[in-house]
Amino acid sequence: MKNLGLFCLLLVCIGFESCNKNQKAAEATQAVVDKPVSVQCYKALYEKDTIDLKINTLKGEKISGNMEMKLFDMPVKLGKIAGEFRGDTLFVAYTFIQGANEKTTFKNPMAFLKRGNQLILGNGEIETTMGASYFVKGKPIDFENVKYKFSKVDCVDK
Repeated sequence: MKNLGLFCLLLVCIGFESCNKNQKAAEATQAVVDKPVSVQCYKALYEKDTIDLKINTLKGEKISGNMEMKLFDMPVKLGKIAGEFRGDTLFVAYTFIQGANEKTTFKNPMAFLKRGNQLILGNGEIETTMGASYFVKGKPIDFENVKYKFSKVDCVDK
């Protein structure tokens, strides 16, 4: 009988701890929703491709934003970015839907080098482990031989 009581007490404690974690997760989500310290918009054009990027700088130098990729002969990619600057390089995760397929979301790592008023989208080797994609450690990201160089533009709400 004592063991049953201890078991029930243990389950109640685990339940309270779980609620506490949910509250912390809600607080973390609220921090992401905070108002941006600054907002900057960029556009990249390459042949028949257009990429629009909106970057929100949040407290603590975290970055969020939106990106729309209109690549020739491909469905439009529409999604959100989240990441941070490390030195002069912005590392983000791009979570997006492709075309009319709203049921499937994709997530890719991206790196942008800030050079003056430009952001340069780098090319790097990406590998996937257990469903998560990331840049291969030790392999450099190329910011010289690239297609997409973003220039600052005025932000326009759609």
